Amino acid sequence: MTTIEPGLIRRWVDGWTVARSLPEAEPVEPVGDGLRSECDQPGREVEVFALRADEEPESLARLAAAVAAAQQTTWLAVPTLRPDTAEAIVGAAGLELLNRSEWFMTTDLTDHPQHGPAAPYEREVRTEGPVTVVSLHAPSGELAARGFIAVVGGDAIADRIQTDAAHRRRGLGRAMMSALAEAAVSQGARTGLLIASEEGQRLYSSLGWHHKADVLIAKGPTVPSIR
Repeated sequence: MTTIEPGLIRRWVDGWTVARSLPEAEPVEPVGDGLRSECDQPGREVEVFALRADEEPESLARLAAAVAAAQQTTWLAVPTLRPDTAEAIVGAAGLELLNRSEWFMTTDLTDHPQHGPAAPYEREVRTEGPVTVVSLHAPSGELAARGFIAVVGGDAIADRIQTDAAHRRRGLGRAMMSALAEAAVSQGARTGLLIASEEGQRLYSSLGWHHKADVLIAKGPTVPSIR
């Protein structure tokens, strides 16, 4: 059975935590079914990433049960090539399915197409350590689009690629991804990794990114904050 490699998921999580300035994710004990990240966001205090959902469905069942019983509001991300099976497992644990249509995608950044921003938008590139932020501004100075990319070894993890609704359908997404790829390659990255929303999948596919797996997002019960 074809599965997504756990090592590839680990590499994405490593870069995602760097891109968001989060602590390094830790293995879910006792058998390492997944990785656990402290997100510290309202309604998303912790996120758990399944590593072996397809090759060991019982590992996903253990993770889902742990998320359902967590003392903090916890999300579960499941990269999978068997989304129907994964959905049934997380549903049986009582988790709420938030999204089943995101994609885990990869690309060779050295072959990434290059597209500059259409006039009159201006590009700002700012790099601090391993993280580069690209911003595209309208003539008024208004922020039209922004994206982040974190370089970890030979990988670059793109994150939070957003275009303001008033500035869509003007090629800004392509310009954004081009600038992020260029910055990452200049820092030694060769492989691009990202998780794409349903809205972003067409853009990334048109730029040569490849679908590796679907990603299901589920959530455990909301745990009231104690003040």
